[in-house]
Amino acid sequence: MESRRIAEDCVHFRGDIPCQPHKEKGVKCKCEFYEKRGKRILIIKLGAMGDVLRSTPISAKLRIAFPRCEITWVTNFPEAAKDASDVCLKFDAKALAVLTADSFDILYNFDKDKEACALAALVRARVKKGFTLRNGKCAPIDGDAQHKFVTGVFDDESKANTKSYQEEMFEIAGLRFDGEEYETSIVEKAWKMPQGKIIGLNTGGAARWTARLWPDGHWAALATLLKKKGYTPLLLGGEAEDEKNKAIAKRTGALYLGHFPFDEFTSLVQRCDAVVTCVTLGLHAAIGAKRKVIILNNIFNPHEFELYGRGTILGPPKACVCFYRSTCRYGESCMKNITPESVVKALEGLL
Repeated sequence: MESRRIAEDCVHFRGDIPCQPHKEKGVKCKCEFYEKRGKRILIIKLGAMGDVLRSTPISAKLRIAFPRCEITWVTNFPEAAKDASDVCLKFDAKALAVLTADSFDILYNFDKDKEACALAALVRARVKKGFTLRNGKCAPIDGDAQHKFVTGVFDDESKANTKSYQEEMFEIAGLRFDGEEYETSIVEKAWKMPQGKIIGLNTGGAARWTARLWPDGHWAALATLLKKKGYTPLLLGGEAEDEKNKAIAKRTGALYLGHFPFDEFTSLVQRCDAVVTCVTLGLHAAIGAKRKVIILNNIFNPHEFELYGRGTILGPPKACVCFYRSTCRYGESCMKNITPESVVKALEGLL
């Protein structure tokens, strides 16, 4: 067998299987495709899925700051981070075994959940940024994470914040946000759509956050108004919204094609001219697909949403008093005070 030095520091080296240049060209180390790998970077951003999506702009900045870096991302939702990483690991026992046996040049933990902070404390890295575990609780690693840490523990600080989620995230990394977009690829699929403008109505929201949901009757009224104005309302959602969307479609004649895996869902979202949504995964799918967006929001700081100049945020006429509460303290969410008519007016201004 030929004695040969393996170029383990090449960006193409995979360790357990042949690299792509060898498979395609038959070349061996060091060949004309050799590129010395830059820094090895670990990103910890476990969830939620929408938060993972809106965290993906960091990768473009890291690739500029650290040329030829290798980005490993560990998350509960690898389908959301695969386009923003070189190696994407689902957070489970296998990933934990791999990561705790490895070492990195830089580790960024953008999550404040205990398990994410514990992982950041365990994994070896020359430089660590973000959050770690201290005395069993989340703690900022350095001053760059202090702002995000403080807004997470004091409501008044959170309400006063004027930075977007992306600005805060980039600040944690010691970088500046310059409008970098989400990194997510869209699967091409031949959806059968009518002519004219398609308005996506993303009717869902996590069961935990009932205070932020728009009433079903309002979604039905909006679909009816849009049809009268010549638009095609397209109902969007996951399995949890299937029965709701079927009922709204039957009641209003709105288009509903069913629920789909994430890649197909984003493809469907891309076919929309605009999307109306509460603060949920569909919002970030629409932003990632570069669609125009109307956000219906009551309990979150509106400054946190980066819409890239393509969206409008609508809230109740009277400011909500249930800031970051999962359920309404009065038993009836103020989201009902955002009228379907006001949504149509905002849509027409956006389109």
